[in-house]
Amino acid sequence: MLERMAVGELSRKHHLALRGEGGALRYEHCLTREGFDGAYSILYHLERPQALCFERSEARAAVAPSAGAPRIRRHFRCAKLTANAAGEPSPLLTNAVLKLGIWNPQADDAHYRIEARHDLLLFVHSGSGTLRSVFGDLDIAAHDYVCIPKGVLHRFIWNDAPMLLHLGCQKLAIPRTFRNDVGQLRMDAPYCHRDFRRPRFEGPRDEGLRDIAVEQDSARLFYRAPQSPLDVVGWDGSVYPWAFPIAAFQPRTGSVHLPPTAHGTFEADGALICSFVPRLLDFDPEAIPAPYPHSSVDIDEVLYYVSGDFASRTGIEQASLTLHARGVPHGPHPGRYEASIGQDKTEELAVMVDCRDALTVCAAADAIEDADYEASFRPA
Repeated sequence: MLERMAVGELSRKHHLALRGEGGALRYEHCLTREGFDGAYSILYHLERPQALCFERSEARAAVAPSAGAPRIRRHFRCAKLTANAAGEPSPLLTNAVLKLGIWNPQADDAHYRIEARHDLLLFVHSGSGTLRSVFGDLDIAAHDYVCIPKGVLHRFIWNDAPMLLHLGCQKLAIPRTFRNDVGQLRMDAPYCHRDFRRPRFEGPRDEGLRDIAVEQDSARLFYRAPQSPLDVVGWDGSVYPWAFPIAAFQPRTGSVHLPPTAHGTFEADGALICSFVPRLLDFDPEAIPAPYPHSSVDIDEVLYYVSGDFASRTGIEQASLTLHARGVPHGPHPGRYEASIGQDKTEELAVMVDCRDALTVCAAADAIEDADYEASFRPA
C-alpha cells in the first residue's frame, strides 16, 4: 500500500458523524486489510453502501490444465491469443496463491466489479483508458503497472483495445526493504513516491449503472444497488488503486551481473515481481552481461517480454511469455552467453514473476505454445 491520502468531505475523527447540507448523515464505509489489523481506507457515501440486492450467482468453471508436459521449459506467444469470448482474462499459469493470464478486453465494463479473491496487478502492454472506482478516476497508459486492491469497486473504460498481463495475487506490496522506519520510500529505493499516479477524486457521480459483480473463488455473485455506488463525498486512507509506469523504475548496474532480485519491484505472497528496463550493463572488462546458467530449485520463473532485444534469448517476440520450472537448469540460448561479452547496454523491456509455489499451466496456453522451445537449448 502507498501513503495515506485524504480528499473531499471527512468527519473530524473516524467513526464520528459526518453530515451534509441540511444535516443529512453520510455513511461511513471501512475497507480493511487482514481483518482490522492491516492498512485501511474510510469512504463516506451519500447512501448506505451495504443496501445491495442479491440477484443471482454463476458457478465458476474449474480452469482446465494444459495437455503438455508441465515441468519443461515452455514458451507461449501471447500475441496470438484470441480474446476470451466472455470478455474475461485468459488464464495461462496458476497456483494456490497466484493467477496469471492475458486480458484482451473488447469493450468497456458494462457493470461494476469487486474482486474478492485477490489483489490485481495489471501490466498494460498496449492501449490506454481509465480505471473508474469509488476512489475516483485513474488514467492508465501503455507500459503502466496498475494495482487494484482486493475489495475495490471499479470498472474499466478504454480509449482503444488494450492488451494486458493480468496477475491476481495475495498481499501485493512495495518491498519492506524499500521503506524507512516511518514508511517513506528510501532514497536508495528504485522509485519514489512521485512516480505513482493516484485516483483523481471528483465527488459523487451517477453513470446510470447499478449492477455489481463480486468475483469469488467458486462463483460470481451479481448484486444490484438501489443508487449509484459512486456516491462518495470523501475518503482517506492507504488502500486505493494506483498506477506506476515501468519506465520510472531505476535500474541497478554492477561491475558483474546482478541476480534478478536486483530488479525486484513489487512483492506478493509467494511471488516477486521484477522489472527489466533499458540500462547500462556490467562494467568489469571481463564481465559476462548475459545471465549465468542457473538452477533455481525453489522458484518457477515466468518472464513476459514487452519489447527490445533480450540478451539471453533467441526466437522471442513481443508478448512472448516463458516458464522455466524449478530445478531444470536454464540460462541463455546457445551463443548468447558468449556474444554478450563486451556489450555495454540493453534496451530490453520485460516483466518477471518469480513464484515460490509450483505453477500449473492452463489449457488456454496450449494453442499459443512454441513447441520447439525446449529443443532450442540444445547445442546447434
